Amino acid sequence: MGEIRESYLVAASSAVALLRDPAVAAAWDKPSALLEFSVAGLAGHLAHQLVRVEALLPGTEQDVDPIPLLEHYARSAWVQAGLDHESNVGIRQAGEAAAKEGPAAVAARTETLLAAQRTALPAQPDDRIVHIASSGWSLRLDDFLLTRVMELVVHADDLASSVGLETPALPSTVIDPVVDLLARLAVHRHGATAVIRTLSRAERAPATISAF
Repeated sequence: MGEIRESYLVAASSAVALLRDPAVAAAWDKPSALLEFSVAGLAGHLAHQLVRVEALLPGTEQDVDPIPLLEHYARSAWVQAGLDHESNVGIRQAGEAAAKEGPAAVAARTETLLAAQRTALPAQPDDRIVHIASSGWSLRLDDFLLTRVMELVVHADDLASSVGLETPALPSTVIDPVVDLLARLAVHRHGATAVIRTLSRAERAPATISAF
């Protein structure tokens, strides 16, 4: 099994453990650290990353050309849209809907998905291509999994911060590809000079080099 697939399973396992933490259930109906997201909605959004992977594993689409990963983000409306854009409103609504059953059910459902994916992912061909129906284009499975690893890492930090927990510790095999992806996205959005200055010259750093 490829490294990014292993990294995804590690990140997903950490997310399940976070969803099962009593602090998440205790703060379920409270606002989260993200604007317009409740803790429940944020937990639902974190759990939904495994749902998205599960939806793509059946099938053997190999007759379509995948687009590069950076182009995937360049085409995605939510990346630079405001909080009130329909794409981001839809993300929040989906998170809240995924959380309606309550914290125990969300955690249990996510754990079940993870168990199935531990078996399904190693069986996928190395060159597997998946079609992202919600977007209208295709990616290499491993590229899509990298997008989910990033989502799991970023939103686990959001959720932990929302409920007063330390950010889950993850190995370099998970963190390094996420940092690399976010850095590439920041360069794509702001230019290399802005990113280099932020990392090396605080006196000339721009206000932000946020990837999103």
